[in-house]
Amino acid sequence: MKDLTGKVAVVTGAASGIGRALAERFGTEGMRVVLADVEADALERTTAALAARGVAARAVVTDVTRAASVRALADQTIEAFGAVHVVCNNAGVFAGGTCWEAPLEDYEWMLGVNVWGVVHGIRTFVPLLLAQGCEGHVVNTASMAAVTTGSHAGVYYMSKHAVLSLSETLHHELAMRGAKIGVSALCPELVATGFANSERNRPPDLRRRTPPSAETQLVEQTLRDVTPLATPPAVVAERVVQAIRDNRFYVLSDDAWRRACETRLEDIRLGRNPTYVVPAPEGTAAAASELGST
Repeated sequence: MKDLTGKVAVVTGAASGIGRALAERFGTEGMRVVLADVEADALERTTAALAARGVAARAVVTDVTRAASVRALADQTIEAFGAVHVVCNNAGVFAGGTCWEAPLEDYEWMLGVNVWGVVHGIRTFVPLLLAQGCEGHVVNTASMAAVTTGSHAGVYYMSKHAVLSLSETLHHELAMRGAKIGVSALCPELVATGFANSERNRPPDLRRRTPPSAETQLVEQTLRDVTPLATPPAVVAERVVQAIRDNRFYVLSDDAWRRACETRLEDIRLGRNPTYVVPAPEGTAAAASELGST
């Protein structure tokens, strides 16, 4: 899809961070944008800011963990703009901790948003894209965690590996049908967003029932400390636009993370035990090393 002007984009997790940057970048391209998020006030502010710049934008409060909510998002998109061309299943959350200490609430919350959010997006919007018969593109936000391994964030890593695998399968299935629908797996590095403060959007019934361990608190605080030094969301949004135009599947990040990915792939190729690598962009190395040594 080379020309985005006048096309319709749907972005989940659009109230802030990468989602907001995507919505803004799509608006710059002359696209009409439907912004979805569970955080109603922030969503309204972001949508109003886009509208003030002359972007045709619509806000739809959406809980991506609920199929009915995502279905309502699609219905309101068609009602507002009559079509959909680019779908960004971007909403995501994070919590730290070891695999055995992470409470079931962490598993349910992260898998609900990070994985089921993408599942609901695919099952809802891909049939619409196919029925339209025109060019389209699906962008699923994974992470460089999807192509690497680490520690103290096993639930998050697992969720992002699932998103990547599902996205690869979707790519193959659409290609086999000859559909004019591209797929991209967005795998960003650490990005300067509110990602480290995802807890603000955790539903009451999935809140931790016991205080997290000191180790978990250190991991989550370290992430909050290094996030302001990370890649700007606008950089990631630019990568996405270029990937859509190039019909490119893998949207990967910087060299440090790519080297970690290559190490993992070499571990698999050689059948050796996993190598622990801490990909640390300049300015975050000390903090990231501390996180890795907990």
